[in-house]
Amino acid sequence: MSTALSRPRRAVVTGASSGIGAATVRRLRTDGWDVLATARRADRLAELAAETGAEAFAADVTDADDVARLAAHVQATGGLDALVNNAGGAFGLDPVADADVEQWRAMYEINVLGTLRVTQALLPALRERGEADVVVVTSTAAHGAYEGGAGYTGAKHAERMLATTLRWELVGEPLRVIEIAPGAVETDFSLVRFDGDAERAAAVYAGYQPLVADDIADTISWALSRPPHVNVDLLVVRPRAQASNTKTARTGV
Repeated sequence: MSTALSRPRRAVVTGASSGIGAATVRRLRTDGWDVLATARRADRLAELAAETGAEAFAADVTDADDVARLAAHVQATGGLDALVNNAGGAFGLDPVADADVEQWRAMYEINVLGTLRVTQALLPALRERGEADVVVVTSTAAHGAYEGGAGYTGAKHAERMLATTLRWELVGEPLRVIEIAPGAVETDFSLVRFDGDAERAAAVYAGYQPLVADDIADTISWALSRPPHVNVDLLVVRPRAQASNTKTARTGV
């Protein structure tokens, strides 16, 4: 965060193989950061590394051993100035009465416990650096409910509480905790949610202009670039057409 640093700042970005994560890697590299991009899909990470000059590190945030390897690598290769907890996802859109327990479990594992594992593991490196940042990419689902979304909104509410509580617990230390809560962003998010049903996924973004991954990467970059005494507690970023999780102005649909 300090302009007096002679070395580039270094960030870890989780969920970096696609969507918001990949866009954030590209943006931070453009801004002059050293970036360690991590995700499960090693092939996509390798392509991103070749494109951007980022370092690729294949790891699953739901696997404790993988996270331990990631933390050891960070400590051994230069420390850390920022962690961008971006890995996450939604599975299914079923009502509570018909919800798949395993889908709920998977959402809690990646969105909540994955963020917890990585943050716990990398917090020592951030503390050693002094001024450093933890970014948690939640969702507008962390701030409101919608029918069919209880599993995802519940997981994202929990992730939001993780970020908020961590901020309270770190107060007085030179560490910032920043929550970025995107609304509708056209990535492969809905394709994953609907198990590859392209038509159903496309319908989520029909009739209005959704955000794109670069919009959120730009927001993350801006928040990280604030002076060290400025903490951006929360940024909710929606398309102009989206007033809430359940109200979007659509045309021609």
